[in-house]
Amino acid sequence: MEDNRPPRTAKDAAQQQQDMSRRKFLKTSGVLAGGLVGGSLFGGLITNRLDKKDDKKVVTKEDHETMSMEARQFFTRAHDFNVLSAATEQILPEDELGPGAIKLGVPYYIDKQLAGRWGINGRDYRQSPYAVKLEDNDKSAGSAGEQSILDRGDLFLLGLRSLDDESQKRFKLAFDEAQEDQQIELLTDFENDKVAMRGVQASEFFNLLLQSTLEGAYADPQYGGNRNMEGWKMKEFPGAQASYAGYMEQEEFQKLEPVSLRDYQGH
Repeated sequence: MEDNRPPRTAKDAAQQQQDMSRRKFLKTSGVLAGGLVGGSLFGGLITNRLDKKDDKKVVTKEDHETMSMEARQFFTRAHDFNVLSAATEQILPEDELGPGAIKLGVPYYIDKQLAGRWGINGRDYRQSPYAVKLEDNDKSAGSAGEQSILDRGDLFLLGLRSLDDESQKRFKLAFDEAQEDQQIELLTDFENDKVAMRGVQASEFFNLLLQSTLEGAYADPQYGGNRNMEGWKMKEFPGAQASYAGYMEQEEFQKLEPVSLRDYQGH
């Protein structure tokens, strides 16, 4: 339940303002996520988790180091990966309902995807001539589709470093060391194209980051995220069940333990 009581002290007022800023950012991002990756499911999930949130559990660098023994495949600079981790955790934070992006392995999911064909847009036609010639500052690609010369790997590196540079410029802190409200301010400005990026709009990077974060949280674990199927467990999603024949005639909802595609390997 939202606390509408007046703040007792200046500290309480500052905390209340920070919580409102966080709520606004995550709800806005949730609506956008619904348009990007499958309707209202993800938008509702983020909003509902925030509405029921009591205390934010802080994910420390020590937690991050012990959560995974995985090796990075795409990111050669540890700092880029730390910025990515902090950004994804703001999009999908840990709360009492379950782990956030870091503990779900989302940064490693994104790293794996960028190291493969997806990261270099390997399945996309990217040569001219295009069906539509874009005018300067035209945000719409029309029927020609996405025409940036940057592949997804380039876009992520440019976006993360721009995010970090802007944090250094405004707050004299690296993005992953900035305060929560400062990180939210930066991400919100990227979402709304209030930060200039060379060769691409800031919102394009933000949208890709948002989409990839949610994919990493809820895709099958064999793709590198959704660690221990915790993302599915939060939504009581059964995963890749072989059959529902034994449950179809039952009137009551059946809560099933989720199954990953990895569980069928070797059978």
